[in-house]
Amino acid sequence: MTYKSASSATPRLKIGFVLARSFTLSAFAMFVDTLRLASDELDRSGRVLADWQVLGSTRHLIKSSCGVEVAPTSDFVDPGQLNYIVVVGGLLNVERPVDYDTIAFLKRADAQKVPLIGVCTGSFILAEAGLMKNHETCVSWLHYQAFRERFPDLLARSDRLYHLDRTRGSCAGGSSAADMAASIVRQSISKDAERNALEVLQIERARTAFDIQPRRPLDIECSDDRLKSILIVMERHVENVISLKELADSVGISRRQLERLFHEKTGMSPGQAYMALRMHRARALLLQSKAPLIEIAIEVGFESAGRFGKVFKRTYGQPPGRLRGAMAH
Repeated sequence: MTYKSASSATPRLKIGFVLARSFTLSAFAMFVDTLRLASDELDRSGRVLADWQVLGSTRHLIKSSCGVEVAPTSDFVDPGQLNYIVVVGGLLNVERPVDYDTIAFLKRADAQKVPLIGVCTGSFILAEAGLMKNHETCVSWLHYQAFRERFPDLLARSDRLYHLDRTRGSCAGGSSAADMAASIVRQSISKDAERNALEVLQIERARTAFDIQPRRPLDIECSDDRLKSILIVMERHVENVISLKELADSVGISRRQLERLFHEKTGMSPGQAYMALRMHRARALLLQSKAPLIEIAIEVGFESAGRFGKVFKRTYGQPPGRLRGAMAH
């Protein structure tokens, strides 16, 4: 590929970053460095094919979750000048991660149909502003329950790395920020620009929106992406248990194929794996909370404490109450 010189080229891709208080530095760095390396040849860092700014209502330093501070490089501009606005979130226990001026800016961007992307917990900020409706939000498995509790009416999934459509994007964070950025570079600039960025970053290939988050419930070893996805779906549905047919449909296979897949890869049936995940969650709740047994039973999909107790004893060799009492002494 022949690149134009920095002096003669107009960047094809313009991205504005909004950093939340206690944002995740790694996610921001992976995203912006993918842009930097895609914008010029090798490691020259010229803003030839892409440009980016950190936008803010003030120029005050923004502290990341690891303590490193970043200064905004621009005031808020007309959102129509940008191809994407990327909101990088971080710690969820921060009150008001962005100010009211920032929310107003994001809503102006939405009105102008500028695509908005939530990276890491940036999707929480967009959802809180009412800007994630009609979008299936990808969140980290670590934050899935929190997202469902805060936004029960929104679609969310924690098995995929990112989701990107014409007006919205969401990303689990961490290294998947580079994967999402690479996808945008490929669409907006070229495959050559994407390849340059990935090679310098020592990334063999960019993962796609269909790749599965590197999460292994119960430490079940498996190499099949369909199985990984199903295990994550099981893990997030321990209360409202879903049918094997729904699990099979989620990855486009039949129930018979699902059962064969589990037996071949894990030596367990789907039902046994599902119950093991539910019991694992129950044990954690017993040891980490003082919730009554009936509440824990309901939390893991049982209608009665009696039935829950029998299954728990069969799994762990003692009733739930005895386990909790033994661990308390």
